[in-house]
Amino acid sequence: MTKRPEEDIARPEGEAAAGSAAGPRWLSDAEQDVWRAYLHATTLLEDHLDRQLQRDAGMPHVYYGLLVNLSEAPRRRLRMTDLARHAKITRSRLSHAIARLEKSGWVRREDCPSDKRGQLAVLTDEGYEMLRRSAPGHVAAVRAALFDRLSPEQVAQFGDMCRTIAAGLQPAGADLPWLR
Repeated sequence: MTKRPEEDIARPEGEAAAGSAAGPRWLSDAEQDVWRAYLHATTLLEDHLDRQLQRDAGMPHVYYGLLVNLSEAPRRRLRMTDLARHAKITRSRLSHAIARLEKSGWVRREDCPSDKRGQLAVLTDEGYEMLRRSAPGHVAAVRAALFDRLSPEQVAQFGDMCRTIAAGLQPAGADLPWLR
């Protein structure tokens, strides 16, 4: 097997995968292969879904996610800070996205009745209708790009792996970008 050029960057020559007290615990060749496959697949999947939604609904994937979050909320509304936390995006990025969604007529802002400093993002009837119309194409794209390529056993394993990873990364503290 030939040496990949990126191995010099990923792990210095002669450095053990397990690392040492003086250095990092480098990825093994197998782990590095899985990591790169994961990055490649997730980048391609996100790009595929983003292009599908841009083409079919005129919005990026992140905007679709915001509409989904609002559609699932009581009375189709969430505080902006809660929506940022659900979507895992900064308040600044959320504010820009909501402004674009407002221009499309899919979302409106309202003052928060329990906190005069807060604002609510509200999914409009037009936004709900756009989500309803675009959901079948999006689901078909997700199915074709991901689930149709996996066996039922692989789907179950993939779900278990994702939940395990997410549980180990559950955020704690106020230093997260979507909490600032």
